[in-house]
Formats: sequence, C-alpha cells, structure tokens
Amino acid sequence: MGKWFKSGSPWIWMTSGAVSICLLSVLGLLLLIAVKGLSYFWPDNIYQWQLTDPQGQEYRLIGEIYDSEEVPTERLIAAGRQLDPNVGKMVTRYLVKTGNREFVDLDFRWILGSDIISRSQPKDVAVIERSKNGDFFGFPVAVIEDGTRLTGVALHSTLQSHIDRAVKLNDQARALQKEDIGSINYALEKLRLKERGYELDNALTSERKKALDAQKATLNEQYKMLEARFFDLRKEAARDALIIRDMRGKDITLPIDSILEVTYANQLSFIDKVGHWFTGMGKFISQDPREANTEGGVFPAIFGTVFMVLLMAVMVTPFGVIAAIYLHEYAKKDWVTKLIRIAVINLAGVPSIVYGVFGLGFFVYMLGGSIDALFYPEALPAPTFGSPGVLWSALTLAILTLPVVIVSTEEGLSRIPSSVRQGSLALGATKAETLWRIIIPMASPAIMTGLILAVARAAGEVAPLMLVGVVKLAPTLPIDMNFPFVHLERKFMHLGFHIYDVGFQSPNVEAARPLVYATSFLLVSVIVGLNLTAIGVRNHLREKYRSLEH
Repeated sequence: MGKWFKSGSPWIWMTSGAVSICLLSVLGLLLLIAVKGLSYFWPDNIYQWQLTDPQGQEYRLIGEIYDSEEVPTERLIAAGRQLDPNVGKMVTRYLVKTGNREFVDLDFRWILGSDIISRSQPKDVAVIERSKNGDFFGFPVAVIEDGTRLTGVALHSTLQSHIDRAVKLNDQARALQKEDIGSINYALEKLRLKERGYELDNALTSERKKALDAQKATLNEQYKMLEARFFDLRKEAARDALIIRDMRGKDITLPIDSILEVTYANQLSFIDKVGHWFTGMGKFISQDPREANTEGGVFPAIFGTVFMVLLMAVMVTPFGVIAAIYLHEYAKKDWVTKLIRIAVINLAGVPSIVYGVFGLGFFVYMLGGSIDALFYPEALPAPTFGSPGVLWSALTLAILTLPVVIVSTEEGLSRIPSSVRQGSLALGATKAETLWRIIIPMASPAIMTGLILAVARAAGEVAPLMLVGVVKLAPTLPIDMNFPFVHLERKFMHLGFHIYDVGFQSPNVEAARPLVYATSFLLVSVIVGLNLTAIGVRNHLREKYRSLEH
C-alpha cells in the first residue's frame, strides 16, 4: 500500500475522478436546461375540471397543467382550508395555466385534488395564441366574416383560413411600416439634420432651402400614400372576428387580427405534436418578442448576440496578436516587460462590471461625445455615438477578453523553436518577413485558441453590456437597408440580458419560467456553435501549416 501511494497512482485516480464528476455535473446541467427548455414547445393536453370552492359552490375551469406537487394536509388546514377528514395525509395540487387574461385575475392558479369533482379532455377545446394578452382557452362557436355569422362542421378549416388571411395582411402591414415607411422617416431625418448642419455653418441659402423643402414635400407625399395603404391593410385584417365560449359559459368575441394560431391540442396525434413542436421552435428562433418578452421569439436577441461577438472578435484579435508579438519578439527582457506581463495577467481577473463602468465613462461619454461634437453637431443635444451602442459594447468586451488572446498568442509564439527564426534570417528574410510568413502562421492555432476562449467568455457576459448598449427591446436591428447599412451606434438585444429580464423582471413569473430555460439552452447552443466554428478554423490552420513545424 505504501509503494502504491508513493507511486502517485492515488492522485492520478483522484484527479480523473474529480474531472469525471465535473464533466457529469456539466452534462447534467445542460441536460436539465435542454429538457426544461425544449419541453416549452410541446403542446400539452387541455383539461376541463368541475371544481368546488371553499364555500361549496361548483365552478368550471379550463386550462393546461404546468406542474403538480404533494402538499401535507396539516399545512393546508393551518392555512385556513377546510378539508374532508378522509382526504389523507397528503393532497395533490396542480398548477394550471388558465389564460384568458381579460377575465381571469391570474394566468396561473393552484387547484387542490380534493376540490376536483370531475376532469375531462374535450376534443373541441381550442388554444388561441394571440398577439396580445396571451393565450385564450375555449370552445369556438362561430366566425363572423364581414358581418356574416359562419358555423358548421367545417368551422376549424374556416377559422384557420381567416386567421391565415389576417396574419398575411398584418405581415404586409408590418413590412410596409418597417421597410418603406421606415425608410422615408429615415430620409426625412437625414434631411432635417442636413438642414440643421447648414444652419450651424451659416450656409443655408434660399436655393438650398428650396431644394430641401422640395425633397421633404416629395417624401411626405410618398409617406401619405404608404400610410393610407398601411391603414387599409390593418382595416382588412380586422374585418373578421371569432366567437368563442370560455370556461364561464359566456360567448366572447375575439378579433381575428389579434389571433396568430388556433390549436386543438386534444385532437393532435403524436406525429402532429412533433410537427407542432418543430414549428414552435422555428417561430421562437425567427420571430420578434411580444408581451414584455414573455411571448413570441428571440430573433433580435440572437442577431444582437452573434453580431456583437463577431464585432468583438474582429477588434480583439489584431490588438491581442500585435501586443503578444511585441512582448515576445521585440520587447527587451527587463523589468518593464515583466511588469507589463503581470498587468496583463491581472487584467484577466478584474470583475466584468468594472469594464462596463470604464466603457461607459471612456467610450460612451468621452470618446462618443467627442465624435458627436466633431462629426454630428447638427444632431446635438440628441446623441449619436455619445450613447450606449453595439460598437461600445464590442469595444468593452474586446478589452475584457484582450488578456486571454495575448497570453494564448504568447504561449504559441514561445513554442516555436528559435532555430526556425534563425534559419529564416540566414536565408535572407527580414524579421518582418519571418514574422509574417513563418512565425504567425505557425502560431495561428494558438491565436485561434485564444479567440475561442474570448468568444466563450464574451458571449455570456451581461453585466458590462447593461451599461454600454444592451436594452430590453430594440426597435431596429444594427443592420438594415438604410445607408450606411451597418449602424454601430444603435442599441441591441442580447440573449444573456433577455434571460435576466424574463427571469427576474417579468410581471408573470410562472409564464416566464419555461422561457428562461428555452433561452438559456439557445444561448448555450449559440456559444457552442461559435466555438465549433472557431475550432474548425483552428484545426484547418493546424493542418495547413503543419509542414512548417518540420
């Protein structure tokens, strides 16, 4: 036994066991997030309960079971509930999503198993997904088409055709508002700033004034035509309505233009549910958020996350590589260089919120404010670059991840034998040519390793972004069809901040809980996708320049 301990084998087994436990913990966490997140899109059955309240009166409830738990009877009695003595020591209670926000105080409520008289799964109950006020549960009765009441056995197909028509018209109206009308508003704002610039330079002549007014008049005429077209589309979309009977037994009229989809969940087969599941995931990835980010999709957050990380990678890689090359190839081996290396290593341990404060003070207020004063005086006091935006967020995260790239690149440079450098110089190459053609290509896998680590850290950072650019809801993306097409001064959405906002700032906690898991799984998937792409590039470079090592 003593020899076994002296050989070091126990420490090897202990280390491997610790690594295995860590890997299993990480995989278990990812599996939990995946199961909780992906189950959000699965269409569950809708139940109808006949219940009794504490006063003994019967009522009906329609909803979807979100969760269930066993509660001790003593706790319920201590809380003031009167229960049947024969109910037992434990009582099952269910968390039910009832929807119908206009007529129910809460989207979710707990019901006790002891209060249930009967439970059924009606085939004709429908889940109405709406653009406002969440889901609605009920029994479709009729469709009002331009004032005409339509009923019959083909109600479902008739309803779906009217919904498709309204969704198509609403999409056209949104596209018109976002693209054509938005472009005209953008052009009018540019003309206003141009006129203001002439005024500041005392160069607003009568000819220029007339030319600007003529352009504004043309744009205003186009705006009126597009506005009329927009309201016509909205009016056409609002033509029809749905009459649906809710759980109170009352007939409610819902505008068709507020309905996105109708699903008869209790009629779906397993294959139909799988198809609905994939459709739900597709909508979640491709659509914009609604209802204070508790409904709809997260496409702007995905776009903002990826765009900001790629912009950060473009910024941090050249600076990190140049700094590492200087420290390793050119700097003298004295105490100043050692001090710089210590400072770089210590920068990696600075809390990220400190970088956010630095970015807000230096980049946004100082640098951005100076850019506004020099190049955009006509827009003042409204800031252009002097407010948080995607550019400052990328720069802040570039500084945050810069030590990682420098250290990784230096390690790659130190692994290259000095004989390679001496051989290149002996053949007549200059030091710059040796670096560009030999050293940097051989160190490129290490550079990509540093970039992978930088991307992995930057994609998950939230605290500094809250100060320098990220917002709850961005009206436009940083890229659109208006010149110069890429707008680095705009604010953006981020998956990490979206998780924080939905999980901790949402007015509807129960509805937001599965959405938090879904967004978390999506964020992990985005980070993994970016890392796999970088790893693929690194492996390609490693194989491409492997011959240089020999």
